[in-house]
Amino acid sequence: MQFQQLQYFVAVAETRHFTRAADLVHVAQPSLSQQIKALERELGADLFLRARGNITLTDAGEALLPLARRILADADTARHEVLELVQLRSGRVRLGATPSLCTGLLPDVLRAFHDRYPGIRLLIEEGGSHDLVRELARGALDLALVVLPLPTPSPALTTVELLREDLVVVSSPEEPAPGRGRTVRISDLEGARLVMFRHGYDLRELTVAACRAEGFEPDFAVEGGEMDAVLGFVRAGLGVAVVPRMVATRSGRGLRVTPLARPGLHRTIALAHRSDVAPPRAARELQRMLLER
Repeated sequence: MQFQQLQYFVAVAETRHFTRAADLVHVAQPSLSQQIKALERELGADLFLRARGNITLTDAGEALLPLARRILADADTARHEVLELVQLRSGRVRLGATPSLCTGLLPDVLRAFHDRYPGIRLLIEEGGSHDLVRELARGALDLALVVLPLPTPSPALTTVELLREDLVVVSSPEEPAPGRGRTVRISDLEGARLVMFRHGYDLRELTVAACRAEGFEPDFAVEGGEMDAVLGFVRAGLGVAVVPRMVATRSGRGLRVTPLARPGLHRTIALAHRSDVAPPRAARELQRMLLER
């Protein structure tokens, strides 16, 4: 009994037509008929009742059909499992993340992933959550680290909460400390010169909204930078900035880091992927490592 014969048998059983079955499995109809007859000879039983314009299964055919389907399904599973193992030795993962997460969260996780799967290429795209959601939706990314709530909620995406991160205030040690104690209130930022991120940056919207909730408009000394530029401007004494604690911890050299007074400011980070397409095996492995970090 050959695997190919079972494929042909199932095709005929499902189409109830030899010519249509041959088209389905991309083989000439005489070749398909010969293989079915060879299978019947080996089994010692007819599998089909052949009447003009009417192909039906015999009792032997009815008994073989679920077994043949199971064998073919097991073969597909085996092929899929082997392919996924190959994908962990080579291939790529396309990951999107906000710049602050590229600075704070990702380096250690990506190092661990690379050590375990050195053959996998990691393609990282930095952007705001809005841009990353759009790239996910069009299939340009396998996974993305985004800030919740999403700017435009999408039922086509699945999100899993990863962490809730505190925000802190960073300033130059050469300049007067913001606030009056060991913590800074949002109201203490009124009149302070802020170094502000570019438009579309999640941290910009969050900081501006917090200031407005306290009844004032923030005063920008410099605006329009990415994370590294903002930290550099703060080190130079141009102003203060509100940044994630992980970023401040990792990049805090030359910076004064001051917590925000309760209730403080926080942001929720989630891992997102398309709901209608399962991520590749390598991307699922990176997803697991991020969730278990």
